[in-house]
Amino acid sequence: MISQKARYALRALTALAQSGDGASMMISEIAAQQCIPKKFLEQILLDLKRAGIVASRRGKQGGYLLLKPADTITYGDVLRLIDGPIAPLPCLSVTAYRKCEDCDGEQLCEIRHVFARVADATRDVLFSTTIADALDDTAKSRELLTA
Repeated sequence: MISQKARYALRALTALAQSGDGASMMISEIAAQQCIPKKFLEQILLDLKRAGIVASRRGKQGGYLLLKPADTITYGDVLRLIDGPIAPLPCLSVTAYRKCEDCDGEQLCEIRHVFARVADATRDVLFSTTIADALDDTAKSRELLTA
């Protein structure tokens, strides 16, 4: 399960992507539009800024904006940044591998073999789906509902 912080990060990035190329949004705008507590959003945007995903501007045209195009920011990148490793077992983590304490051997572990397939499928989806893809999918769903 992903954390609330990761969900808010994805929603904030979606709002910034919808605002257009080079357009910035104030924290209060994003918070109101996406129903995210403002103080929590500030922390999230700082994490995204440190990672080089968003930038902030000061002044009249200030606020936050995407530093990378929405079609290059994957769900997997954001989840890994906010929540850490994307693996159901520590022995399956790409970034934080750790041998399971109660494991006699990974090659013979039935649990690992099943969850390895789950982890691979999950990573395939998360790292091939971008913020732009999610916006396109939502737009298509809205069209179907209003047709």
